Amino acid sequence: MEIDKKIVIKLINALEDLKKSLKGIEISNEETSTEEEIEISGTVIKSPIVGTAYLAPEPGGKKFVEIGKKIKKGDTIMIVEAMKTMNHVPSSSDGVVKEICVEDGQPVEFDQKIAVLD
Repeated sequence: MEIDKKIVIKLINALEDLKKSLKGIEISNEETSTEEEIEISGTVIKSPIVGTAYLAPEPGGKKFVEIGKKIKKGDTIMIVEAMKTMNHVPSSSDGVVKEICVEDGQPVEFDQKIAVLD
């Protein structure tokens, strides 16, 4: 495979022109996050493991918690299945369920926010 020298020279010249036009402008290679950090009031419950979240003990069954329900420390919020093992996720404190952040059957990551208590 042979590289055409004319194309390489043309590319170098185009890059030099670009460099001159950007003189005085600082270019950063760091990625900037466009997501805003939203402050959450209340207790955030996070997934203890990677797996699949289930909001009820069986398909079509009654959900463990609903928005607005009062719960106590240790009550099961949901189940996260990992490698055919059903892991109950307990509440870390007393409170009222303000938000459920995952859908039934949704994959969750370690330390992902799954619920918020008020």
